[in-house]
Amino acid sequence: MAGALEGLTVLDLSSHLSGPYCAMLLADHGADVIKIERPGRGDEARAMPPFVEGESAPFMVWNRNKRSVTLDLKSDDGRRALLGLVRSADILVENFRPGTLDRLGLGWSALSALNPRLIYGAISGFGQSGPWRDRGGFDLVTQGMSGLMSVCGPADGPPHRLPIALSDVAAGMHLAVGILAALEARHRTGQGQYVEVSLLDAAISFGVYEAAHVFATGEKPPRIGQAHRGSSPYQVFGTADGWITVGAAQQNFWEALCRILDAPELRNDPRFRANRDRVAHNAELVELLQERFREYPSQHWLDAFDLAGIPAGQVLDFAEALAHPQVVAREMVVEAEHATAGRVRTLGIPAKLSATPGSVRRAAPALGEHTHAVLDSLGEVA
Repeated sequence: MAGALEGLTVLDLSSHLSGPYCAMLLADHGADVIKIERPGRGDEARAMPPFVEGESAPFMVWNRNKRSVTLDLKSDDGRRALLGLVRSADILVENFRPGTLDRLGLGWSALSALNPRLIYGAISGFGQSGPWRDRGGFDLVTQGMSGLMSVCGPADGPPHRLPIALSDVAAGMHLAVGILAALEARHRTGQGQYVEVSLLDAAISFGVYEAAHVFATGEKPPRIGQAHRGSSPYQVFGTADGWITVGAAQQNFWEALCRILDAPELRNDPRFRANRDRVAHNAELVELLQERFREYPSQHWLDAFDLAGIPAGQVLDFAEALAHPQVVAREMVVEAEHATAGRVRTLGIPAKLSATPGSVRRAAPALGEHTHAVLDSLGEVA
């Protein structure tokens, strides 16, 4: 079955994670994504461990469904080949520092003149405008600058980086959304446009509760560990044999939780009567609840919460999560055949379309695997 973006050609000039993740999302839904890489070395992510038969496992996760072409964009032949591809492309994705491709004659102004229908997507550390425009940025840096580190981790600990590339992945998602919005606009106008996202903007976008706190009070949000700024109880609790998450802030869930715990005194306590009261006295409430939860194993509580309709779940490690029956049923782990690594597993596609579903059609490409086929179609000599 055809994907929703079948028939679109995307040139992926990006490297590392943010840009390639955006291009992967487009590829997953049917676009023909041609990854342009440096000869000999390719995308820096190809050097990231761990490896499967010499191939980077991280690179393979976010570069599936693409074809790889090697071009030296600093050479006349490489630029000429790229321009040949641009003439018929629909979308281009890059994450160079601002101005880098302009200096090579391959920036937005030059490429849009060549192909007015081109949608040009760019990701940078700090954006194409502002006093930090020319600085390089990584997820680590923008997590720190966005405020995210200031509110993560234990309440009395140092700034804490989430060991997940939040800025990179979010920037890739935001750019994909922007590109699809530009594509819809092109349906009406016939014209492409420039779409840009920064890692810092993407990281800032996560702070929805924290921004609300600043806007409402003018003060910095305190670090609250596992607690939630607007809901209680809503966090991780230890049990007799592990950890569970419990989301029982909604009043009917709270009352059901008190019944399960046989704790009418908690329900009637004025400190815990309504959600806003529980948020104000969350530390006291958590201490009382934690004593109860330690009495029985996780499954005891999860079974009781399930019967009562209270949202809850076990805290899993990644190996457990990827093997969970719900994750497997949703096809969030799939397999593909790699040219050198053989049969490999990769992540599935979160957005499930009923009529034009996305699919993992091929594993990530070997470096330059499709150079001859792609350039021969242009009449170029690879």
